[in-house]
Amino acid sequence: MLYDVREAKMRGQNAAKPVAAPLPRGDTRRPIDMDHLSRQTLGDPGLELEVLRLFDEMSQVYYGRLETSTTVDDLLRNLHTLKGAAAGIGAFGLAELARVAETELREGAPVNPERIDDLNIAVQEVSAFIGKRIRAAAA
Repeated sequence: MLYDVREAKMRGQNAAKPVAAPLPRGDTRRPIDMDHLSRQTLGDPGLELEVLRLFDEMSQVYYGRLETSTTVDDLLRNLHTLKGAAAGIGAFGLAELARVAETELREGAPVNPERIDDLNIAVQEVSAFIGKRIRAAAA
């Protein structure tokens, strides 16, 4: 909570009164950094949509491969690919989740099912965001 000292003084009070911080307008926590993606696609909206479509398909494929991986090497390869592709389009949250899982495996930690579940949630959030962008562009 923020303290609105000015408001307290206007009421003649000595102590500051806690008030809730105003929420920012719009969605400031998108699963994809659209400024980054715009730079990657040289500001071309058509290319941006095509890259989003391709990433959406690719991320689903590589997440599916994660689920069916039978060796640590397979897991590492799929995590690394997902991490790089996500970072390339600006899906930095997803890239970070993949990076953490990859690092843990490389350091010898056992597979953490919660990390894989978190990756699934992130892939689905990114996919839903992409779907909204594509539908908005078609409207």
